[in-house]
Formats: sequence, C-alpha cells, structure tokens
Amino acid sequence: DVRDRAMLALANEGFRVLEERLALRPSDIDVVWTSGYGFPRHVGGPMHWAEARGLAEVRDRLVGFAAERPSVPYLQPAKLLADMADVGAPLKDWEKFL
Repeated sequence: DVRDRAMLALANEGFRVLEERLALRPSDIDVVWTSGYGFPRHVGGPMHWAEARGLAEVRDRLVGFAAERPSVPYLQPAKLLADMADVGAPLKDWEKFL
C-alpha cells in the first residue's frame, strides 16, 4: 500500500507535468526518473508503470485515496489522467487531451 501510494503520486504528478507542457512526452519523465533519480529501470518509470497498470485503475485508486485524505492535493487525479482514463486512451495519445 505504501509503494502504491508513492507510485500513484509520482505518476499523477507526471500527468501534471505533461499538462503544463514541462516535458515533451511521457517517456521524457521516465528517463529523468530512471537515469537521474535512480528509479528502478525494470519498472520503466512512473509513466510506463501507470500505463501498464491501466490509467483507469490509477485514476480510481487515486480517487479512493483522495476520498480518505481530501486535504492532500497530490492525491486528486490530474485532469489529463482523468480525461484519458474516462475514454480508455493510451498514453501515446496524451496530447489529444490538452
């Protein structure tokens, strides 16, 4: 559960980074984490992890955690994540949702 909360928060923040156009693509976020911060390469980075887990499941878990702790802003799903999860879009189509 602790790992889940950490991974969900990382991925959610990655979606916010994409919303703000601070990264060119999701894989750039993963490269920063795996090459710059020592994130385990076999996991592929938080964005890869989120897509492998399923964006709808990531969103739903965040919604559940946010309901438990409404005062914690980083648990609120990013709009980009929520919009993509709503229609089952793949991560590669993220720019269509901005």
